[in-house]
Amino acid sequence: MTSPPRKTASDFDPEVLRLFDQYVHGAIDRRGFLAGAARFAVGATTAAGLLAALSPRFAQAQQVAPGDPRLAAESLEFDAPKGYGRGRGYLVRPAQADGPLPTVLVVHENRGLNPHIEDVARRIALEGYIAFAPDALFPLGGYPGDEDAARALFPQLDQERTREDFIAAATLLQGIEGSNGRLGVVGFCYGGGMANYLATRLPGLSAAVPFYGSAAPLEDVPKIRAELLVVLAAHDERINAAWPAYQEALEAAGVTWSLYQPADTQHGFNNDTTPRYDEAAAAEAWRRMLALFRRTLRDPA
Repeated sequence: MTSPPRKTASDFDPEVLRLFDQYVHGAIDRRGFLAGAARFAVGATTAAGLLAALSPRFAQAQQVAPGDPRLAAESLEFDAPKGYGRGRGYLVRPAQADGPLPTVLVVHENRGLNPHIEDVARRIALEGYIAFAPDALFPLGGYPGDEDAARALFPQLDQERTREDFIAAATLLQGIEGSNGRLGVVGFCYGGGMANYLATRLPGLSAAVPFYGSAAPLEDVPKIRAELLVVLAAHDERINAAWPAYQEALEAAGVTWSLYQPADTQHGFNNDTTPRYDEAAAAEAWRRMLALFRRTLRDPA
């Protein structure tokens, strides 16, 4: 039996996608999404069915198995004295390496370290990097295995302490055994905002790739020393509204940056677990990210 064709963003009314974005980011709850989506439910498709169709499918999208023999993966705890005191993340590296490797910090969305972000870390490690994906929810018990539960936990975090946890994780990673001392960061949504923020706090950071994330505080932009690849979606009013001022600040500060904003894409277009995924745009964003990491982390001038 053949599986049904994979749904894409074009299969949903734009208003449903807008409601889903609000739901994902906590502006409305599940009940609010279902109430708003009810008027778009047609035939056998219910509002709950629309939500289910838009929700992540981790197993189907997995590209690299957790036990892939080409990789060595472990859960690693670290000290974060200025944050929550103790953090934990998913560390993965090539099982065989001829010498020191560059490092990449991978920062999740607003649901903690879920299976998709672990898979992204494995994908990066297969490219010849030591990848570390911390779990911001570790102080609250860690990613709970349920996206709704994770989303409910996230607002309970003290973001000042969480940011310090990520700074501690980045510092640990840059000096970890087997590292060549060069560090990059990539983050998605919440993690994109964290990537922008870390660029203002880590003078030793070489490259940052924020995917549709909140801009860094504009007053701190002159502190950025890393090269930025800013990835934005075409249809993402909430995030894109801040881009003109951020661009102006980057230019005024002399930061080296580039923008990739593919047409007809939704917030979350790189996440291949949901219908908002855009295969061509995600592949090009990934190619540009790897090119930046290769140039700045492997072969710096």
